[in-house]
Amino acid sequence: MSDIDAKEDIKRDANGLSDHVEDVQFKNAEELSGIEATAASKAAWLICITVSLGGLLFGYDTGYISSVLLTIGDSLGHELSSSEQELVTSLTSGGALIGAVFAGLTADRYGRRMPIWIACIVFVIGTVLQAAAFHLPQFAVGRFVVGLGVGSAAMIVPLYIGELAPAKYRGRMIAFNNMSVTFGQFFASSLGAAFAQVGGQTWRATVGIGAFPAMALAALLFLCPESPRQLVAHGRADEASKVLIRIYPTSTEEQRRAKIQSIELSIQEATQTMVDDSIWKSLVRIFTTPATGRAVLTACIVMAVSQLCGFNTLMYYSATLFAIVGFDNAAVVAITVSATNFVFSFVNLIVVDKFGRRAILLATVLGMAVCMLVAAVSFHYIPIDKNLVVQSDNVGWPAIVLLVTIICYVACFSTGVATISWIGTELIPMEVRAVGTMLNTVTCWSTNIIIASTFLSMMKGITPSGAFGFYCGICTLGWVFIVICFPEAKGMPLEAIREVFSEGFGVQYSKKWQRENKEFAKVNNHASFAH
Repeated sequence: MSDIDAKEDIKRDANGLSDHVEDVQFKNAEELSGIEATAASKAAWLICITVSLGGLLFGYDTGYISSVLLTIGDSLGHELSSSEQELVTSLTSGGALIGAVFAGLTADRYGRRMPIWIACIVFVIGTVLQAAAFHLPQFAVGRFVVGLGVGSAAMIVPLYIGELAPAKYRGRMIAFNNMSVTFGQFFASSLGAAFAQVGGQTWRATVGIGAFPAMALAALLFLCPESPRQLVAHGRADEASKVLIRIYPTSTEEQRRAKIQSIELSIQEATQTMVDDSIWKSLVRIFTTPATGRAVLTACIVMAVSQLCGFNTLMYYSATLFAIVGFDNAAVVAITVSATNFVFSFVNLIVVDKFGRRAILLATVLGMAVCMLVAAVSFHYIPIDKNLVVQSDNVGWPAIVLLVTIICYVACFSTGVATISWIGTELIPMEVRAVGTMLNTVTCWSTNIIIASTFLSMMKGITPSGAFGFYCGICTLGWVFIVICFPEAKGMPLEAIREVFSEGFGVQYSKKWQRENKEFAKVNNHASFAH
């Protein structure tokens, strides 16, 4: 069968689906997604845990670079300068930016799983290149190649989980992926600090171990199904029903049929777009449809805040930073950053669907701004010259205050925007979700490049106090945006969220929906899953 014939078959299937959708009328949110009130299976969580290995790849890569920069010495032929450190750190972000675009191009046409498989293969190749490098160019290429894999996985995994997860667990399941990121960062920094005590070429082992999660994910992904929404969009409703049985084993056939019909209602006008439209048409749709544009803009701005707020400077350069302010064994002290990040990702897992995304962001982003302000003031009392060399053998209380402040900052970050910036893809309409999520991930990595490639230069150019004062300003602006523009989507089915941005940014609409559908949202957030 030719590609044209296959495409015509898809069109006929899609048209056939939409014909009978017109006869389906749902009176309220309960009828629209009644299956959500049934118990979800353990299989749903097992699938989430499996694909969250993609988050582990993301976390491990960002976690080990801090200790590697401190211990790599002249293993690449010479000691790395500040600009070379910024280069090898930011190259991964550059690769991730391209990887996210590639994943966005393929996610709707070939499904959610294929880009994850490709990401795993690319990640292993990049890891081998780094671990075997004896010169800076090869190590730099390896960092870039790893970035391609990290960017693809970071873009697709939250999208895949969000489409597969029951509404009552969607926030927690995506939060679990973020917890995998933080565990990867904690594990990598701890391993790097341990190998740093041994010395020599042990940094190569720190890098090489990162290949094992990628290989495990590639193997286990064969056990995971395709997203039901993708299957319905491509005219494979029977397969979608089988996936729904795995996720909702106690559901009735009528409930599964209603769920599929609700998905059809949300995408009937978009099915041909997802099958036929190029990325450029999808981008045009985003930028010319006000409601869609507002949804994507909101997700992207929250993501930009999560990257520009300064956290990744701590993740990439924490060991270097603590060495600058006079801590002995800085790699060990730097573990406090990744450990705090990991511990408080558990907090987010518990509270994200209970208190809602908006309330958590309002509290934690404000807390981040306050912490950055205190850090900026603390640096004022630490004697550091323009070459970032501390001028005293006993820094004293400012260093302790700085350490405590950074721990509090990381706690706020991990509890709030670290995870919710990825959950924000739930705001994006189905017809542009892959491309919209790609833009969200591109925002992540492009702003990440800015931070990774400028931190040490900013510290030298405008002083550490100036750099952290800048991050305080970013946090403050982000908090103002959240107050005005970020709606609450807690407990809402994906099919209902698309209406949030129909008029303005939907803050008042979402509050009204929460009031009118209080019982439905309550069921979604508190129902227990089957055993």
